[in-house]
Amino acid sequence: MTLRIGWFTTARGAGSRGMFEAVRAAVDDGSLDADFACVCSNREPGEDPVTDQFFATIRDRALPLVTLSSVRYRGEHGGERSRAGAPLPEWRAAFDTELGARLAPYPFDIGVLAGYMLILTPQFVAQHPLLNLHPALPGGPVGTWREVIRELIRTRAPESGVMVHLAIPQVDAGPVAAFTRYPIVGAEFDPLWSELDGEIDESDDAAVEAMPLFARIREAQMAVEAPFLVAVLAAFAAARVRATGGQLIDAAGMPAAALDLTADVAKRLTATSTRSDA
Repeated sequence: MTLRIGWFTTARGAGSRGMFEAVRAAVDDGSLDADFACVCSNREPGEDPVTDQFFATIRDRALPLVTLSSVRYRGEHGGERSRAGAPLPEWRAAFDTELGARLAPYPFDIGVLAGYMLILTPQFVAQHPLLNLHPALPGGPVGTWREVIRELIRTRAPESGVMVHLAIPQVDAGPVAAFTRYPIVGAEFDPLWSELDGEIDESDDAAVEAMPLFARIREAQMAVEAPFLVAVLAAFAAARVRATGGQLIDAAGMPAAALDLTADVAKRLTATSTRSDA
């Protein structure tokens, strides 16, 4: 049975748009037995030119597009901005209820949070199976991709990765569905590591982010995100793993162990490189 994907994005960055294009291409060439049940954004047409470009792509493909502006909704309801580490403001529950009603005509088997810049309420994630990407290995650094890379540099980590976990009411605490690894040492990285002189200033984030090493790790991170997501969705399409009742189960109906898709991602990267060189 073809996997029905719900795609959630704010569509403000090249990374999230690149992941959509990779999944779209895999659907089109038949290597991924899936389709887009809907595309959902917390921005609306006319709100941002970058997002509008993405919406144009969705309209050109005649995909169902569900939009609800979180900025407009917050303003109309006199809500406060969400604050890191604080409970979600009251308007967020009403917003997610309205969003769920708009999504009801477009049921999906699995949702993908691809650059969706809102933390979803516990009620919403309890009702919808959603996958969240995190730019680190299981047990690795937490936070945004910037925070992850800064921590990798400060701890002089030899490798990193990307993982995807099931969204549950507890933020970033859901079971891990799959992960992929990539090295951050070797011929392309070692000269950049050698530029580090002594201890790194723990308080100067800007200095760390200005390092050529920071940019190179980001490049490596972004290179694997899209093929990794395609590999994850292929695993769901093949029923190697399924999401049900806030849990992940394998083909035998048992609790699923996290899939190491590193080899699969490497094959997809090689295939993409071969097509580009042809």
